[in-house]
Amino acid sequence: MHRLCVAPMMDRTDRHCRFFHRLLSRRAYLYTEMLTAGAVIHGDRDRLLGFDSAERPVALQVGGSDPAMLAEAARIGERFGYDEINLNCGCPSDRVKKGRFGASLMAEPELVGRCLAAMREAVSVPVTVKCRVGIDDQDDDALDRFVETVHALSGVTVFMVHARKAWLEGLSPKQNREVPPLRYELVFRLKAGRPDLCIVLNGGVPGLDEAAALLADGAVDGVMLGRAAYSDPWLLADADRRLFGARNPVQSRHEAVEALLPYAERLAADGVRLHALARHIHGLFQGCPGARAFRRHLAENAHLPGAGPEALAAAASLAAAPDRLAA
Repeated sequence: MHRLCVAPMMDRTDRHCRFFHRLLSRRAYLYTEMLTAGAVIHGDRDRLLGFDSAERPVALQVGGSDPAMLAEAARIGERFGYDEINLNCGCPSDRVKKGRFGASLMAEPELVGRCLAAMREAVSVPVTVKCRVGIDDQDDDALDRFVETVHALSGVTVFMVHARKAWLEGLSPKQNREVPPLRYELVFRLKAGRPDLCIVLNGGVPGLDEAAALLADGAVDGVMLGRAAYSDPWLLADADRRLFGARNPVQSRHEAVEALLPYAERLAADGVRLHALARHIHGLFQGCPGARAFRRHLAENAHLPGAGPEALAAAASLAAAPDRLAA
C-alpha cells in the first residue's frame, strides 16, 4: 500500500499538484500539505480539504498536539473522503515549534501516542505518523524509543521516517532538509527490529533506481519521494511498471500534457487561474530540448486572466521529448 509515496510538502502538494501526479502514477500514495487541526476544524473546509476523487488514494496530513482536536480533524478528513490520516511529527519550522507540534513532538512520544490513539478511535480509515530519526541532541536510539512508545500507546503500525535529525535550534527549515546527515542505517535497524511494522523511508532518495534497490533488499517496506518527485515529476511516470508490475498510465510527456488539458479547462470554467496548476508542472520536461522555453511560456502566460488549456498546450509544443516509456 505504501510501497511508493509522494511526501507531503508545504506549498507544493496541493490538490492541483496531486491531480497531476496521479496522472503520472496510479499506484503512488499521495499526501496533502500539512494542515493544522485548528485549520481543519475552523477554516474554510471546502477550500482546504476539497479534492478530486481521481487523486485517490490520498492521505490528509494534520499537525497538532491536542488529542481531542486531532480526533475531530481526523473525523472531518474521513468525512471528506481521505483514505488515511497522517500525523506530522517531523516538520521543523519555527511556526510548528511555537505550536507544540511537528518535529518537537519527537521529545514527547507519550503525547504522540495519546494523540494517535484518539485519532484512531475517531475514524475507521488508517492513521499513520511521519517523524524524524530524532531531534537536537537525542541519541541514536531515539527513533526506536519513539516508535516503541507510540505503537504501544496507539496501535499505529505505519511510520514514515525522514532519515535526518531535525535541529530545532540553529537551522532553518530549508537547512533541516539538507544539512543534517542522512542516517538510513537507523531506519534499517528499526525495520529489522520491528518486522511487524510498516516502515517507509523518506529523505534524499533521488529516484526510482534507488527506491527499487531499497525495496528489493527488504530494508524498508516503502519509499517516500519528496523534492525529487516534485522537481522532476516525470520520474513518477515509470513507477507503476517498475515498482508495482502494472501498466504505466501515460507513455510520454506530451501525452501527460494532453491528459491535463480537460482539467485545465475545468479550472478556467471555475475561475481558477492556470498558474494554480502550471506552477507544479514546470519540471515535466526537465532534461529535454525546449524545457526552458516550456517553463518560460508558462511563467509568462499562466498567470494571465483567461489563460487556459491552450496556454498549456502551447507551452508543451515548445519542448521536444521523443522518448516513450514502456507500457
